Amino acid sequence: MISKTNPLYIKADLLPKFIYKLTQKFPKDEMYGLTSQIRRSSLSVILNIIEGFARNSPNEYRRFLLISFGSLEETRYSIEFAKHLNYIDEEELKKVISLIDEVAKIIWLIIK
Repeated sequence: MISKTNPLYIKADLLPKFIYKLTQKFPKDEMYGLTSQIRRSSLSVILNIIEGFARNSPNEYRRFLLISFGSLEETRYSIEFAKHLNYIDEEELKKVISLIDEVAKIIWLIIK
């Protein structure tokens, strides 16, 4: 299992926690739409990191990191779309994007 002190684990673990809290204030009619989608994509980031590491193969880990990166970009677009719909404010957007950028940077450092 990946160490919970691993910098990638620490940052990626924060993302769905932040997203779940943030999306609690989304309109109720989004529960099965954008709210569900952004929650699933943000959780997918850390889950793919964990699953890839558990495969105990550098090639598999890299493959799952690429999948994780795709979920990260999906989360990025979704949160920007939520801002466009005025579900979140500019400050909240900046916080999430900053965290997404940090996770993306670590993923690419490992992949390269």
